[in-house]
Amino acid sequence: MTLAVAPAATRLRALLRRPDDALPGASIGTVPILWNNVDLGDLAPLVAAEAVLDEIARTGYEGTQDGRGFPRGDRLRAMLAARDLRLAEVYLSIPCGPDGPPDDALEIARDRLQVLHEAGGEVLVAALDGSPERSAWSARAADPRVPRLTADGWRRLAALVDRLAAEAAELGHRLAWHQHTATYIETPAELDRLLGLTDAAAVGVCLDVGHWTVGGGDPVAALRRYGERVTHVHLKDVDEAALRALRSGEIRDFGAAIRARLFTELGAGVLDLAGVLRALDERSYRGWLMVEQDSCWGPPSESAAIGRRVLAAELRRLGRTRPLAGT
Repeated sequence: MTLAVAPAATRLRALLRRPDDALPGASIGTVPILWNNVDLGDLAPLVAAEAVLDEIARTGYEGTQDGRGFPRGDRLRAMLAARDLRLAEVYLSIPCGPDGPPDDALEIARDRLQVLHEAGGEVLVAALDGSPERSAWSARAADPRVPRLTADGWRRLAALVDRLAAEAAELGHRLAWHQHTATYIETPAELDRLLGLTDAAAVGVCLDVGHWTVGGGDPVAALRRYGERVTHVHLKDVDEAALRALRSGEIRDFGAAIRARLFTELGAGVLDLAGVLRALDERSYRGWLMVEQDSCWGPPSESAAIGRRVLAAELRRLGRTRPLAGT
């Protein structure tokens, strides 16, 4: 079946990317958590990596994040090449408590960096692992009662991130930091502090517009504020009713919010997708646009296809309406 997927996928991608679309230099990928959730494995039965990659290619994407159950090294390279896909990113979850990452965090991070490098991937996307004490405050993390990193925790985390970014650069990869709900780096203020403690030339930002919204931020304002430091983008929409219930405490924590489908198909939630794409287009962004949705009510491939086509339509509309050069 794969032999039939690659030519069809290449034709579909050509139809979905037209010369006059906005952001012609950006690449478009998706995240396989939609098929195989790494945090809540019971949400769907495990789907074989080959089937996931077939569906990613078939629905019009150019690349993927490493996923649960994927092989590594040459085998993953071959599976991607057979489908004309690129390994856009490998995601790293760094364990971290109030006093910062544990002593073995660097070795955990190095292993994920090797997964990226061995398979010919591009970006190491790093975030903190979820913490129960922060999960209970998801979408309310600006509250002064929320548990936070200690001074030593900030120091240890910043040192780890700088070292990891340097090691990634030595191997030819970028590191992009991903703020994440239910972790010790969720709010805009927390991301600001980490960015202020790390090397701006080496540590980029993976702006996940869904998590940024849940954390109380405005994604369009963030893109304009951080500018060129945003080197990677996760496009994720947020269901209005689920977000309201999480903020009120009706939904008790982040895991329950994912089960309630906090993140929804592009165009179905509160995200100002047009504004996000316009802000990126204004600076001729050339990184990855990774469509992501942690869980869905229907078949994953349907949600993936919806996201890709909504994005295509918005890029086409923006391309038609943006001012001509010199006007």
